[in-house]
Amino acid sequence: MNTGIKIGSAFALSAMLFHGIQTSAQKKSAPLPGFVESKSVASVDPYIGSGGHGHVFVGASVPYGAVQTGPTNIVKGWDWCSGYHYSDSVLIGFSQMHLSGTGIGDLGDVLIMPYTGKVRTSRGTQEDPTSGYGSHYSHNRETARPGYYAVQLDDYNIKAELTASERVAFHKYTFPKNQPANIIIDLKEGIGWDAPVETFIRQVDEYTLEGYRYSKGWAEDQRLWFAIKSNVPVKQFQVFDGDNKQTGKEVKSKEAKGVIVFDKSPGQVMLKVGISPVSSENALANIKAEIPGWDFIKTINSANAKWDKELAKVSIETRDEAARRVFYTAMYHTMIDPALFNDHDGSYRGTDKKVYANPGFDNYSVFSLWDIYRSCAPLATILHPEKVNSFVNSMLTIHKQQGKLPVWPLMGNETNCMVGYHAVPPIVDAYLKGFKGFNAEEAFEAMKVTANRDDLGLKYVKELGYIPADKEYESVSKAMEYAIDDWCIAAMAKKLGKTADFEYYKKRAAYYRNYFDSTIRFVRPRMSDGSFKTPYDPFNSVHEKGDFTEGNGWQYTWLVPQDVEGLIQLMGGDDAFTSKLDSLFTAKGDMGAEASNDISGLIGMYAHGNEPSHHVTYMYAFSGYQWKTAEKVRQVMKEFYFDQPEGLAGNEDCGAMSSWYVFSSLGFYPENSASGVYVLGSPLFDKASIKVGANKTFTVQAIDNSAENIYIQSVTLNGKPYTKSFITHQDVVAGGTLVVKMGNKPNLSFGKAVADRPSNAL
Repeated sequence: MNTGIKIGSAFALSAMLFHGIQTSAQKKSAPLPGFVESKSVASVDPYIGSGGHGHVFVGASVPYGAVQTGPTNIVKGWDWCSGYHYSDSVLIGFSQMHLSGTGIGDLGDVLIMPYTGKVRTSRGTQEDPTSGYGSHYSHNRETARPGYYAVQLDDYNIKAELTASERVAFHKYTFPKNQPANIIIDLKEGIGWDAPVETFIRQVDEYTLEGYRYSKGWAEDQRLWFAIKSNVPVKQFQVFDGDNKQTGKEVKSKEAKGVIVFDKSPGQVMLKVGISPVSSENALANIKAEIPGWDFIKTINSANAKWDKELAKVSIETRDEAARRVFYTAMYHTMIDPALFNDHDGSYRGTDKKVYANPGFDNYSVFSLWDIYRSCAPLATILHPEKVNSFVNSMLTIHKQQGKLPVWPLMGNETNCMVGYHAVPPIVDAYLKGFKGFNAEEAFEAMKVTANRDDLGLKYVKELGYIPADKEYESVSKAMEYAIDDWCIAAMAKKLGKTADFEYYKKRAAYYRNYFDSTIRFVRPRMSDGSFKTPYDPFNSVHEKGDFTEGNGWQYTWLVPQDVEGLIQLMGGDDAFTSKLDSLFTAKGDMGAEASNDISGLIGMYAHGNEPSHHVTYMYAFSGYQWKTAEKVRQVMKEFYFDQPEGLAGNEDCGAMSSWYVFSSLGFYPENSASGVYVLGSPLFDKASIKVGANKTFTVQAIDNSAENIYIQSVTLNGKPYTKSFITHQDVVAGGTLVVKMGNKPNLSFGKAVADRPSNAL
């Protein structure tokens, strides 16, 4: 999701390429005494995607944690949506929460920065950071690992180190000798669109600070409470309204700031920063529950152990160490979000701003649903089944609180970002795969209510079967995405035995056909009178308030993962479909200036840098040309995923870009995210073993695998010949071994028979 919205003009340096720069995976600093790190964790390079347009989070966290504590630059444009970009050289502090890979900036809450010299309360400037409290830094004296981050603040000779638990950030600052020292807590600063509305900080006692920060941005009404515990007594605590010093030990204002002042160097200072969506008391209780002591190394090792537990769910055998780094980094990126949005006692604040006690499941937020429904959510059903029910219940409670399923929920707010009602596919996928930890009838009713609203073009879907371009902008994209969600509702209705609902939503799932212009074989906007929009150019259709969402007619013609067979029919059969799909990867044309960031990772008009294209390489298998899927998938993996800061083709989008790679490198992909069918591609590794339950492993072994041998020659499943070009979720979670013999020439007969092709038939 690039959103098509830019935060200012990105500096030219944000587009720089960094080929040849060593990243943390290749150039590691000496480990800390007592530091424990597994091979899988050591293979993660958090810098991948921190350059270019990847927008990934860099810092310390635990899997799916509420806290992502890490460095924050001065935001200079769209490429700083996470608050950090590899091209930068100035830090203004360490925020406790960051987004990862989004196309809009927000969060950056509770910025903390150590510095030396006189008390300063502004952040400084890019050109002169020490005119405030900012500092230069370099990557040569910076370390980034999943559960640990460290950097030398060059202008102050301070070493800053960070680690985290689920709801607590743990900071350690080592100050130089013989200098006055300060630590500022700046509640003004945020990232991107974020701006404070009301903030408060006060000193409770010599070791404790607390406060809150209400802000407005992408999240319209974010409310965050915090508590800070220090391991050294705070003898001087100064408070400021903006840059104006106040009397006393507390301040409430729009831009509250607090500064811990040391007349002499304190040596080493540690801070534990608890956060809460409910209260400062709960934030303090989170600290006591999660990091009761002051053992910094123990906390790092605990974070590492949590990452290792999740990363070790897949073990790979490969001679390509760069591919190993890309793979485990991709896995890591799929587990930063969704983020916990509750306290240690289970309580949380809903979208209705009411506080709810422990509901019996972990409440989550930061669901980038337009992006993650495609492959990230299905990946969780394999690798993290213990979390799936909580993800679903989190979405269902949002429906109760706001009257519809979430679109893009962010910290107790509905952003309504992007199109579709894409909470539906993950819910249906979970139900059809046998997850029982939520109320299926309640879920089905929530989906129906959401799909039968009148806003965002749905009124026209119900009345006309399409959305007129002269009545609703982005009409084609909205309707195409709605059809995907309606297929899912139909599939769940069928399973529940709801015949009338099944027939109705099955019909709606085919409404994409109303946009297909058979004379040009593209989807095309329609007007209120039923005519196709004129003029129409499938290349140059990208602009705000236009007919498509972050795409054009070339890309959206293929946004039919729920009915590839139907699209093949519209195109004129297998060979006509395949020929047209081939042309997608060779087409050249002018997309317009505004498409430069929204459509990236191009092979012809195939745009891997944005999610609507992600399933497209796998569509060849439906027309009997699985070998073309293998060819294109390998090309995408080679060209758009590599172990450098710019090693992602577009916005990471909370795990969406990386989940495509995880699936594809393992050798299969959920072309239709809720069907439970995985289309075979081209396994990248010699062997990959996936833990799928207690004492169960699903292994994909690629025989004669190499950069040249990309085509499937033959397959066996559990020792028996297997001719299908797909496997099912049941195949995977049952455990077993898929042996794929590879070669440098296509086996044209593999998956050719209609019976051996994947199907989305309801």
